[in-house]
Amino acid sequence: MFLLSTVTLCCGALAGTLTLFEPALEPVVGSAPEKPAAERVAIEATAQTPVRVVGAPFELNVNPRQR
Repeated sequence: MFLLSTVTLCCGALAGTLTLFEPALEPVVGSAPEKPAAERVAIEATAQTPVRVVGAPFELNVNPRQR
């Protein structure tokens, strides 16, 4: 019980200390991009090549005794 409370207090103190320094770290990270990645890169549906499936299609085994 003593060990659990000691670890909890140490982790809480560490989290509290990091929270105090969090606003100072924001300018270092940089600003967010103007557009999301989905809008920056245009993917045409017709440009995709068809995928070849090898092997039998997957069927769920609902009866484990039957293989």
